[in-house]
Amino acid sequence: MTEGRNGVTYAQAGVDIDAGNALVERIKPAAKRTARPGVMAGLGGFGALFDLKAAGYIDPVLVAATDGVGTKLRIAIDTGNVDTIGIDLVAMCVNDLVCQGAEPLFFLDYFATGKLDTDSAARIIEGIAAGCEQSGAALIGGETAEMPGMYEAGDFDLAGFAVGAMERDGGLPDGVAEGDVMLGLASDGVHSNGYSLVRKLVEMSGLGWDAPCPWDEGRSLGAALLAPTRLYVRPALEAIGVGGVHALAHITGGGLTENLPRVLPEGLTAGVDLESWRMPGVFGWLSDTGGMTQAEMLKTFNCGIGMVLVVAPGRADAIEKALSAAGETVCHMGHVTRGDAVVYGGSLT
Repeated sequence: MTEGRNGVTYAQAGVDIDAGNALVERIKPAAKRTARPGVMAGLGGFGALFDLKAAGYIDPVLVAATDGVGTKLRIAIDTGNVDTIGIDLVAMCVNDLVCQGAEPLFFLDYFATGKLDTDSAARIIEGIAAGCEQSGAALIGGETAEMPGMYEAGDFDLAGFAVGAMERDGGLPDGVAEGDVMLGLASDGVHSNGYSLVRKLVEMSGLGWDAPCPWDEGRSLGAALLAPTRLYVRPALEAIGVGGVHALAHITGGGLTENLPRVLPEGLTAGVDLESWRMPGVFGWLSDTGGMTQAEMLKTFNCGIGMVLVVAPGRADAIEKALSAAGETVCHMGHVTRGDAVVYGGSLT
């Protein structure tokens, strides 16, 4: 190398390796709290190791899922409230995994930004760790990408990757039949789908993120809309353990209208009593602000039901009891019936 040059550094190009190293050190305690049987090696290596035998599996099948948080990120960025967006990221992946009958084992995240703010990034990843703790998954690795020129100041993007496992004969859906009972689990609000429409409706309302929330006194509009996606993993696994669960449907993009048919055999559909639960106030406000039809609401938002279990009629009461004991609000929302499209009875209230 030529001596005496004033050489350009990576930091001058906008990438601060020292900040990245500082972030890794800061998040290690949070990642350590997510450790579970099976973890062999986590943060720091070129790859992470997991021992399925140590996790208690005999003849396992792996199940993988990946997702993001969508434009809910925009609200987190604009308000600076990034502490729970990581819970959303985990929930969107592990709630899908459990619908296959799988237990989430480990999670990896991808965090990309234009310029790394160590404090903000740590808050985000600590939220991811909190979501992993709540769902029993180990935060086993990830990637932090500082990409100047790709993102505007303060912007970032997130993606999550979850891997779970089940014994070979434990997959879902399985055994769904006419007459099965559908148990709906209450959502904690909008969760993480439909936020492009949410943001448009907020714009139409003329309200700012710091305005008082119209349906939740004492909170700002932005804080209310950032309520994290509910994690259903542990209660769902409890229900599966009771016996009689034939299918689970995570109510995400497409609402009840699109997600229920995904777990039902050809020729069967869902008969849903819309008056068996009450919508959280956020959905009434969104509907009124946009003058939205009931059909549009049902194929866009979860409308108050974040997860649906399809269960054998003779096991419905026992499963409901287990779900309630696990902290879920449960409603008998309908039955499996013959048909091609979801059949709705009554009106959303």
